[in-house]
Amino acid sequence: MKFASAAGSAVRVRLAPSPTGTLHIGTARTAMFNWLFARRQGGQFLLRIEDTDSARSKPEYTANILEGLQWLGLDWDGEPVIQSERIGEHRAAIQQLLDSGHAYRCFASEAELTAMREQQAAHKQAPRYDNRHRDLSAEQQQAYIAEGRQATIRFRIADAASITWSDLVRGEMAWKGSDLGGDMVIARRAPADQIGDPLYNLVVVVDDISMAISHVIRGEDHIANTAKQLLLYQALAAEPPVFAHTPLILNQEGKKLSKRDGVTSVSEFRAMGYTAEALANYMTLLGWSPPEGMGERFSLAEAAAVFDFERVNRAGARFDWEKLNWLNGQVLHGLGPESLRQQLLPLWAEHGWGTEPGSAWADPAWQIDLCSLIGPSLTLLADGVEQARPFFTTPELEQAAETQLANDGARAALEALLESLLKLLPEAPLEADQAQALLLEAAMAAGVKKGVIMKTLRAALLGSLQGPDLLTTWLLLHRSGADRVRISRCL
Repeated sequence: MKFASAAGSAVRVRLAPSPTGTLHIGTARTAMFNWLFARRQGGQFLLRIEDTDSARSKPEYTANILEGLQWLGLDWDGEPVIQSERIGEHRAAIQQLLDSGHAYRCFASEAELTAMREQQAAHKQAPRYDNRHRDLSAEQQQAYIAEGRQATIRFRIADAASITWSDLVRGEMAWKGSDLGGDMVIARRAPADQIGDPLYNLVVVVDDISMAISHVIRGEDHIANTAKQLLLYQALAAEPPVFAHTPLILNQEGKKLSKRDGVTSVSEFRAMGYTAEALANYMTLLGWSPPEGMGERFSLAEAAAVFDFERVNRAGARFDWEKLNWLNGQVLHGLGPESLRQQLLPLWAEHGWGTEPGSAWADPAWQIDLCSLIGPSLTLLADGVEQARPFFTTPELEQAAETQLANDGARAALEALLESLLKLLPEAPLEADQAQALLLEAAMAAGVKKGVIMKTLRAALLGSLQGPDLLTTWLLLHRSGADRVRISRCL
């Protein structure tokens, strides 16, 4: 059977995450493609929380998913649909399928099903239900009920069925009923006069019909589910949506990205110091190629203006940390010092930095100048913590710094520099020209080259021979009085 396209209807897409874990990068990328398509088409992007797995679903996971989508800038239309609140409609649909003969009660026990699967494995056959209870007589059913057996509810799938559809990413798709594993369970085991808990393929179809979903955009790992669900749409006399199966996100070895690869949740990326702008930008590139001339760095609004499925790839998208880092650096480098300060303030506050009332460290002007200094070298926001650390706290001396301080004339030059600094009024600002002059005087007094005093001063101030521009660093530390303290400890 060929399923017609619903492309003529108003665009309504949905994201349907299960709150059994935090927002996964793959789910977020699916949300991204749904959102971009809806915004390009002037349609609606809806949210459905699929929480029917009561044992694993948790409110904190729902909160994490909603927060992650909001952080990425993926706003949704209307209130989220809570799937567990719709179980009455799911059971009504199952009853409709029972009444129409499209579904039946299966009394096969777990032991019988296990034996069936073991026999199939022994003969190297693919696991499938053999439809043994498809056509039980009323007497046979009553006999099983008399034994005290409970029943699952199965949906009939004819082996001869041919299921085809036009996929927006993969083109013409075709499946045989015989490849779908036999009649499908749509409700868990329950007493024969009841309908057990409805299962995924059934509830997804019922909910998508109820929400008038026009396009289902999801990962390619759902392709087999699509074939089964199309049969359910037909049995329920409902028009199916248009389907688009996007490529999976792969690791560097070409396997599906998983927790074994380390960071996979949006909240973990956020904690590492990635910005929402960079992560959203990068996820768009995972499986979609922007039009020629657009480049690889763009906003969500810019992507939504040109997004279409003709440019979505069929092959899996390999996760590239270098590209994500580059994009994140570009976003951070494009921030003004004040914008960067606003991003870093919460991270600094976690360490107790920049919150001391009346101190130089709490002065917004001082913080802005610090951001101007460290901003161009940041890749992650977390780098803004490490690079700011020696400005808020006195660093330990590294071995290279100790070696530099032990060189001939190094400490003498620092002594001369400190003597000059102590003559200045504590509240007097140190200007760049004045600082240059003090360095020259200290070098001459100690009989060393200017390069020696500069290298030694860096060691004293930062505890390292590496770091940002020395003069700007010194001027910042002078404003807090830290330069005198750090030079003194080295003498």
